[in-house]
Amino acid sequence: MIKPTPNPPETEDSTSPYASADSTRLHEAAEKALDHYLKKPGAAPSCNSVDRGMQMFMVAPDINPEAMAIQTYETFSSVSILLLDLADSLEDKPRHLAMAIYQLSEMGLLLAEKALDQERAIAVA
Repeated sequence: MIKPTPNPPETEDSTSPYASADSTRLHEAAEKALDHYLKKPGAAPSCNSVDRGMQMFMVAPDINPEAMAIQTYETFSSVSILLLDLADSLEDKPRHLAMAIYQLSEMGLLLAEKALDQERAIAVA
């Protein structure tokens, strides 16, 4: 039987894909990218625009603990009010979901209130 195409040439030496300098650099770049996207421990932290956007807000390292507790309390209070207003405009399952989140925010509010009370007790003592 006659084949329409010839057999491929036979080669004796099998070369590694990482033998040349270019392929080694490509392999290192691929490993670095995989480490970054898979969040491998020890990988260098990335500084792309998405990360900077997520770090828009920062708590001052020397903030007064009482001021921080007050701000936390006010934030939870605002979230609770927003959730109640939202729940009033919803029905059925979405309303139950909003109320569940509201209850979680109320627990946070109670924790913040307790922390504020303890901070004031320390300040008075």
